Amino acid sequence: MESFRHGATRVTGKTFEARLTPQNPVYREPIKDVRGNDRYVLSLAPLHVEEDIQIVSWEAKLADLQHRTYANVLMASQIPSDDPVNNAWWLDPGKFARVPVLTERIIKVDGFYVVLKVMAYHFTPSESPYLDSMTVQVNITNTEPRAAKNSGASGARGSVGSTGN
Repeated sequence: MESFRHGATRVTGKTFEARLTPQNPVYREPIKDVRGNDRYVLSLAPLHVEEDIQIVSWEAKLADLQHRTYANVLMASQIPSDDPVNNAWWLDPGKFARVPVLTERIIKVDGFYVVLKVMAYHFTPSESPYLDSMTVQVNITNTEPRAAKNSGASGARGSVGSTGN
């Protein structure tokens, strides 16, 4: 999928893994542009049912430090919708998730890509809707990730959205 942001900004690539729990529910990672300046902040934060402290999902947000009016440039549109393409940022393992939780999400923002992949998650108790952990792998790259996979990697799984459709 493609963000509503269509600039030429490129970033310093990086890959990291965030291990999220109720005790450590928020993860923040600065993203630098190619000149080495802090340009974005990627955050993973919990979502709760109203009036409850239990975590039901996590959300990924990418904030542009130079344009603070945009809360999340990982969205395809600034207008909320039920369209799965506009909900790739929502890491929801629930039965009615708009995007299946284990789906790799590839989001083009300006001149780079953000790849989100939930590696593991756990409910406590197992039949409840409440999460006690989620592990998310994040890859920030200037190279189209599907092209890299198709040039030699095997076993590619489905992904949300595409930049060519």
